[in-house]
Parts: sequence; C-alpha cells; structure tokens
Amino acid sequence: MNKAPAFKKTRFAPTPSGYLHLGNILSFAITAYLAKQRGAGILLRIDDFDRERTVEKYVQDIFDTLNFMEIPWDEGPRNFSQYEREYSQVHRTEMYQKALQALRGAGNVFACDCSRSKIAAINADSRYPGTCRNRGLSLDADNVSWRLFTGECEIAVKTIDGRLIHKLFPAGMNDFIVRKKDGLASYQLTSVLDDQYFGVDLVVRGEDLWPSTLAQICLSGFLPGNSFEDTAFYHHHLLMDNTGEKLSKSEGAVSVQYLRKEGKTSAEVYTLIGKMLGSNTPVENFYQLAELVLK
Repeated sequence: MNKAPAFKKTRFAPTPSGYLHLGNILSFAITAYLAKQRGAGILLRIDDFDRERTVEKYVQDIFDTLNFMEIPWDEGPRNFSQYEREYSQVHRTEMYQKALQALRGAGNVFACDCSRSKIAAINADSRYPGTCRNRGLSLDADNVSWRLFTGECEIAVKTIDGRLIHKLFPAGMNDFIVRKKDGLASYQLTSVLDDQYFGVDLVVRGEDLWPSTLAQICLSGFLPGNSFEDTAFYHHHLLMDNTGEKLSKSEGAVSVQYLRKEGKTSAEVYTLIGKMLGSNTPVENFYQLAELVLK
C-alpha cells in the first residue's frame, strides 16, 4: 500500500451499547497503525446519541479496554467524567438540529410513519420500498421519521492512497432515515457532522460499513459547508467467528473485558486475534496485529 498521502486526523468511534470485543480491537489496531504510518492524530469519539442504548459501564469499558490493550489516542475524553462533561454527542444536539432544518428547508427530506414490521412485511430484506415518498405527510406530525430523498446515482469515494473509486448507491440504503421518530438525528447524520466538526479526513472501518460510507457521502452533498467529500476511506476485512459470521456485540461475541478478568495479558489477546486471522506467531501489540492484515 502506497505510503502517501498524509492525513491530519482519523478516529475511533465506538458505540457504548456493549463491551468491546475482539473485532473492535482489530479495527482499532488497524486505525492506529494507519494513523502512525500517515502522520495522523487519533480522535476518540463515542457515538452515544442513542441515549436509550448508552450504558455507563460500557462507556467506561471503552477507556479500560483501550488502556489495557495499549492503543493510543491523541484527542477526546480520557475518562467517563470528561466524556460526559465535554465530549458526549448530546453537547452537539444544536448542530444536528440545524442540519436537519437545513435539509428540511431545501426540500431534501420527507416524513414517513412506517414501522420496521410494516417494511419487513413488504420486503423480506427490510429494504425500504418508498411507501411514504409521495404521501405528503407533515414533517411536524407525531411519530414520523424524516427520510432523505435519494436516487440511483454513482458515488465517488476517495481511497487512502488518493484514488477515486466509483460505486453505485446501495439499494438497501434508499431514502435512509436522517431523523428518527423520537425527533433525534440518526447515526448517519451525526457521524457525518461529527467527522466534519472534528476535522477527520481519514475514516477506517470494517467492510460491512460500505453502505454507510456511501450513504454518508451522499448525505454530505446535501449539507451546507460540506467537507466530508474530501475524506478518505479505508475498509478492512472483518474478524469472523468459527461459523464464518462477523463478531458482534448483539450476537454475544467474547469481550476483552471477560478475557482481562480471566487473567489474559494484552499480548495474549492480540495473539488470540492473530490466530483467528490464521497466524501462528505471537503478537505483542496493535502494530504487529495490524501488520498481519495490512502487509
């Protein structure tokens, strides 16, 4: 992989909805490695805007796990109290709401009252069928989400080596939600705005998040002062379990917290991840783990 160009900032962006697992560590390790190679600082941004799913012990686990695994970051909270006081996404609510109103003012969103079960009854893959696109529901009605008018288009994505690649907008993201029924901004919107706000110009994420990448680049084109289209992306392979499924919190993947309490050292955890990647050599740190994937 070409070492140029350099970047200013990348980020870790965990969601505090469960304990961090080995797949998270692989992603953090790759991010930290690429940051070191490209001269970028690392921001720790905790995606906590979904307050119903945010649990204090899971926020604390982010700090505990990063410190235990000796994965560095340069900007962002160092502990729970600083996170709550200065860095929670709640403090950027006004910024999110201004963006939503800008989208509304430009006629880029429509109201939708469909439930997940209603959509699933129409499409087995839960793909939104455009039911409310032309219904003219009021954006001020109760219990409606706001969806972005999307269309079939080609999205240009800047890669870490400076190339532009073109991908079709994923059908599964058509008319994706930008404001939820509770009135709060969606993940796709808060993620784009936060990356712009903090000056992130390199996003490293798993290859399962390609649809989100394309949706966010699309969304950024509708936002005032857009700088997100200049952001570069690197999508890495995922860590799989022994059934071939990706590790996830929702499926009960083994957490680093559990392994730590079992007496494992950070090197033993790194080596375990290495074995899952097919390596039989000891792995001492995040740098060596990332090299297994990137070299």
